[in-house]
Amino acid sequence: MNKLKFQSGFTLIELMIVVVIIGILAAMAIPRYSDAVTRNKQSEAKLVLKQIYVNERTFRQQGNAYYIPGGPASAATPDVFRNIWVDIMASARYTYTIVGDANSFTATATSGILDDDATVDTWTINNLGVLTCTSDDSQT
Repeated sequence: MNKLKFQSGFTLIELMIVVVIIGILAAMAIPRYSDAVTRNKQSEAKLVLKQIYVNERTFRQQGNAYYIPGGPASAATPDVFRNIWVDIMASARYTYTIVGDANSFTATATSGILDDDATVDTWTINNLGVLTCTSDDSQT
């Protein structure tokens, strides 16, 4: 008497289908994750530029002129904006500059590369409080 033995498990086709499904899900998720990480890094520039705007307005109310420093501020030179009470953190990814005169200014944040492409991320804010992205690294 021969007994038939049933073997349990997955066939090769079933395993291949699962691998393909996982590959498709990963292909959809990884670019979205990368974009979310880049947008999160951009929040540094937005926050510091808004702080520069508010503090420049305060500085002007006290002295009737905007503060225009001599050079850029970055993680390597964090004290450049000390006169307007802005210190750049040691972990900063952006370099900040302020150009203008006694009656107007434009502050710019320029990054190194935030993700794997060569696009530089650049944000500006002016004395009217208009925040603009002139080069968006998360859109490439």
